This record gives sequence, C-alpha cells and structure tokens, in this order.
Amino acid sequence: MNIYKFYSQQFLPISIEKAWDFFSSPHNLSKITPPEMKFTIISSTGKDKITNGQKIKYKVSPVLGIPMKWLTEIDHVQTNATFMDKQLVGPYKKWEHTHTFVPVNGGTMMYDTIHYELPFSYLGKFAHWLFIRKKIKNIFLYRKEVLEKIFK
Repeated sequence: MNIYKFYSQQFLPISIEKAWDFFSSPHNLSKITPPEMKFTIISSTGKDKITNGQKIKYKVSPVLGIPMKWLTEIDHVQTNATFMDKQLVGPYKKWEHTHTFVPVNGGTMMYDTIHYELPFSYLGKFAHWLFIRKKIKNIFLYRKEVLEKIFK
C-alpha cells in the first residue's frame, strides 16, 4: 500500500472571504481545471456553497480522453478556513483533498494537501512513476496560472 502526498500553496491577493466565496462553490471547479480533462458536474445538491456531507458527481477525462465518473463527499467544512473533498467513487483507491485558507498581509494563502492511493498494486506504482504524479502537478500548475489571471 503506497499512499502518496501532494502539496501546493499559492498566495491570492484577495480577502479570505472572497477566496472562500470562490472555492466553496463547486461550480468554479471547472474554471480551474485544464480543458483537456473535460470536467463537468453531473449532479450535486444544487447548492451554491459546499456543506458537510454534500455529495457531488463529476465526469472527467484525466487520462487519454477516457471519461470517468467521480463522486466526492465534502467534509470538515469550516467557513473561511478549510474543507475536504473525499472520493467515494473514482479512479483512485483513496483521494482526500484538504483545502486550507489562511489570511495573511495583503491577501490569503491557499494550501492544498492531497493524500491519495492508487489501485492495481505494482501497476499503480508504475503508473504513478510514469505519469500520474506529473499529471497532478500539472493540474495545480494550471490552476495557479488561471487563479493569477482571475484574481490579479
């Protein structure tokens, strides 16, 4: 069992309230996901803001354009501070993504911490080495670029 960890941080020149307003809306996720992943929300509770226990179903094409369904549950919501999305159904054996927001001088520091595990034992390890870790890193590099444009 290999549990991997990915970590990213970014300064946003906006208030914590504005950061929370943007990131706590599931509808904004498509704006910060690379277009080639064809990210779409299939269903949610219809709420504009995340809540504890909320389940959101997506369709995404993370590898070779192959569409996959992804069901997440929102947990540990603390307004203007943090929340976690956990994969219930999807391509990973485990996926827990914690979003943390901290007010700092001139804006907000945003931290993303992901703990994930891949299926298929040695094949999963090889896929991680071959392309998955790079794909996750590139998704967050794309997000940084897009967020810099949105919040300049």
